[in-house]
Amino acid sequence: MHDRAIYTSDHELFRQSARRFFREELEPNIDQWEKAGQLPREFWLKAGEKGFHCCGVPEEYGGPGADFLYNMVLSEEVGYAIGGASVGFSVSSDIVSYYLLHGGSEAQKQRWLPSLVSGEAIAAIGMTEPGCGSDLKAVKTTAVRDGDQYVINGQKTFITNGQNCDFVLLVCSTDPAAGAKGISLIIVETDRDGFSRGRNLDKIGQKAADTSEMFFSDVRVPVENLLGQLGGGFGVLMNELPRERITIACRAFAEAQRAYELTVDYVKERKAFGKSIFDFQNTQFSLAEMKTSLAVGWAYLDQCLMKINDGRLTPEEGAMAKLWTTETGNRMIDDCLQFFGGYGYMSEYPISRLYADSRVRRIYGGSSEIMKLVISRTV
Repeated sequence: MHDRAIYTSDHELFRQSARRFFREELEPNIDQWEKAGQLPREFWLKAGEKGFHCCGVPEEYGGPGADFLYNMVLSEEVGYAIGGASVGFSVSSDIVSYYLLHGGSEAQKQRWLPSLVSGEAIAAIGMTEPGCGSDLKAVKTTAVRDGDQYVINGQKTFITNGQNCDFVLLVCSTDPAAGAKGISLIIVETDRDGFSRGRNLDKIGQKAADTSEMFFSDVRVPVENLLGQLGGGFGVLMNELPRERITIACRAFAEAQRAYELTVDYVKERKAFGKSIFDFQNTQFSLAEMKTSLAVGWAYLDQCLMKINDGRLTPEEGAMAKLWTTETGNRMIDDCLQFFGGYGYMSEYPISRLYADSRVRRIYGGSSEIMKLVISRTV
């Protein structure tokens, strides 16, 4: 990684610990876990013992009370690890925990945050539906109040941690006629009657990440499971999405960084026409462009990280970070794979896994087209 002035020596010690953990606990097992289609619970618990979940959760809820930069160090190391794209920690740590911290009741915080920190509980967030991706105002899943309960009906898809999660923070409509002002967030425990998980979806990449459909048929939850204000869910989503997008951006660029480093090592060893591939001018020029793109991207990301840590990151800045890192990262990984020739297309080579795992980053968390729309509103 580049010299990152934004991080302190404590952050870098945390990075070393995280990198060692993923090298020892994830990379040797990723082939087996990809065949299983999910990560074992034991892996989540081991990460919890190391303090790798929910770094920003205050001590009163069982967390370390660290700044958000620790989360991003971990996200970068997840991206840097081979197979790390399948690790769904960020949904609990970087997304749902902050929804709870910023909008949850004291009872909700006390109930869920300690178990998220330890890894005993796994969270999911239910946004996407079969007919509703980027347009969250159009969700069809409904929650109708009946006395002291909400009755929930609907369907979600592409839900990360869908097979393993203990609860889902559900985006649903509590007033279909009100549009965005009728969107609410409700915590739904996955052991409730009427809830069912669909199949574990078969994806191009991130094969050890359980990604699922979810079905809600007259699922009853207490009104106390409402997170924040009734009808206030859309505003909460808009406030929290930049955090999710920065997390994706950090992972995406760490993947590109790892691909670049793997490629530099490979072209210096591989011979063609009597000399190393690195000695060809085309190789040197391509790697020079990659190195420059990485330096520029990390510099902008560090600006964004400084702002989000201080609560000053704007939605368009988060969108620009995600757009640049995912588009640039995907292009760079594709260029890196080309240097491996036919070997790069073989699944046993780490570059092929990076290639497959990284593609979805231009889609989830807001597609590149949506990022451009967000940015264009400020032009």
